[in-house]
Amino acid sequence: MRTELTQERKGELIILSEGVLWSLFPVVTILSLKTVAPLLSLAWSTLFAAIFFGIVLFFKNGWGKLKDKSAIKDILLATLILGVIFYLLFFSGLHYTTAGNASLIGLTEIFFSFLFFNIWHKEYFSKDHIIGAVLMLVGAAVVLYPNVHSLQIGDLLILAAAFIAPLGNFFQKRARKKVSSESILFIRSSISALVIFILAYFSRVDFSAINLDKTFIFLLVNGFFLLGLSKLLWIEGIHRISVTKANALNSVTPLLTLLFAWMLLGNIPTRFQLLAFIPMFFGIILLSRNKKISIN
Repeated sequence: MRTELTQERKGELIILSEGVLWSLFPVVTILSLKTVAPLLSLAWSTLFAAIFFGIVLFFKNGWGKLKDKSAIKDILLATLILGVIFYLLFFSGLHYTTAGNASLIGLTEIFFSFLFFNIWHKEYFSKDHIIGAVLMLVGAAVVLYPNVHSLQIGDLLILAAAFIAPLGNFFQKRARKKVSSESILFIRSSISALVIFILAYFSRVDFSAINLDKTFIFLLVNGFFLLGLSKLLWIEGIHRISVTKANALNSVTPLLTLLFAWMLLGNIPTRFQLLAFIPMFFGIILLSRNKKISIN
């Protein structure tokens, strides 16, 4: 019992640390998109993430763990869903919406995770969870309301990314039971970077248009710290606590994103963004009220 509680507490601290890092992701990405196309920004950021995980594997002597073939199927599925589709939707969405909107709409991942992990596994669906799910939808509706007559494509792309994320986390969580986090993320980032560079080439993106003098630092930060270190922390966190609880603890992210967007981008939070956080905050609390949290 003592060990389980220790593992749970460790998982909570890891996820909270990850949330602080991840809150910078929409802001840093938007800064990079000022001088480079979304596909190239994603491709270079993912390549830097692969280098980061390769360095981690080198210092931890973890190359031998890559030979475990039993986890390959789950890693490849997680790569397709999270490494390619999710980030394509998210990076493209950030090209057309604000960092604050992206972060708040991204919170709907908690609602979709609850549907996937709780209802799909036919766990008990309490009254609190029903109310929490409704509140999450209300919050998302408040964010989308100002553009209800002409929905912003960026907001819809972020919503689509949040919708598919739980399925990718399912395969990623299952793979983590067999191999290390850095092994999963090295394979995921390496394959994703190659696929996205190929997509950029066939999409006729101008590779020569990138201004590395202005963009390099943002791509490096995105790759090493946001797609790198923060994702390492995320997998280690959901290895110890449930995905639903991890998403709930990550609720600090939108407020920090709004703060960073104000400081670095000059985006003053709108009343709709601040209002949306209220039902989402209470929805997160209700969705995370489980009598028993599974430790995996």
